[in-house]
Amino acid sequence: MLSRRQLLQSAAAASVAAPAISTGGFAQDAWPAREFHAICGFPPGTGADIFVRFYGKKLQDISGKTVIVENKPGGFGAISTEYIARSKPDGYTIGILPGSSFLAAAASLFKKLPYDPVNDFEHVTTLSRLPFILCVSGDSPFKTVAELTAYLKEKGDKASYGSLANIGLVASELYKAQFGLQTVEVKYKDAGSGLNDLWGGNIVFTHIDPAGAGAHLKTGKLRPLATTTQQRVKALADIPSAGESGIANTDLTAWWSVHTPKGVPAPVLAKLEEWFNKIAIDDETIKWLALNGTDPLPGNAALVRELLDKDIKAWAEYVRLAKIEQLG
Repeated sequence: MLSRRQLLQSAAAASVAAPAISTGGFAQDAWPAREFHAICGFPPGTGADIFVRFYGKKLQDISGKTVIVENKPGGFGAISTEYIARSKPDGYTIGILPGSSFLAAAASLFKKLPYDPVNDFEHVTTLSRLPFILCVSGDSPFKTVAELTAYLKEKGDKASYGSLANIGLVASELYKAQFGLQTVEVKYKDAGSGLNDLWGGNIVFTHIDPAGAGAHLKTGKLRPLATTTQQRVKALADIPSAGESGIANTDLTAWWSVHTPKGVPAPVLAKLEEWFNKIAIDDETIKWLALNGTDPLPGNAALVRELLDKDIKAWAEYVRLAKIEQLG
């Protein structure tokens, strides 16, 4: 977890790095004049939806304007992300999303995307970062990755796992590749259906984000076996890392970010960056993120582009290693 001093320094650096605001005829004082629409690529009630609604409420508080969350799930994020790209570039449609998967990963996971993940958006800033967690049902007999792996090797293709998101899919396939497992993927449109099948014994494991897993971890309905990182995460200090568990080919961290359609005026982008970086280092935000196994990550457009460039290359290698068939 970054210290508050480090976060403040990061936010200050982001502010310095931001381009000077030129109104260029744009009526800066008139914006924002109406409500915002925050686009979420997951169904209501999911961990990701909780994230979008948290940041949406914070944006509402800081801007003084209503923020309406619109859920547009499906297509592993492609539906919502295309919607953002095709929206009017007036600064009122905002994508609060896992840029690591909806943009960086999508370039390798799909045969053809209806949008350019780099050039069809204005990349405002980063928000936070988190690992995914390899989980089994709370009443499962498996207490470690080694025990789960032994069972899956024995079952071959007679056992299944659930894929709920891009990172979860790739993490599961990398885990399979590490140990030569034949476990069959079952796709789910929402976390609720996947978790019900996990509890019902129809699938054996899944990778899920900390926000989606949080309440179920506390009640014991889910048992965490490992994170998707090589080193332990401070916010999830009690959960072994992938590296500790023998999953040497996996070091996946999701990062959340803010994006708008291409062409939003520079003064609007600068104001959104300022607001979201204030939100990122807010005491309430830091505490809330820690409870959800997540670290804050204030930044700017340059950091988003840097992460995109890095992760687009990384995801191409992940998809190759995991032998994942591209989506149509």
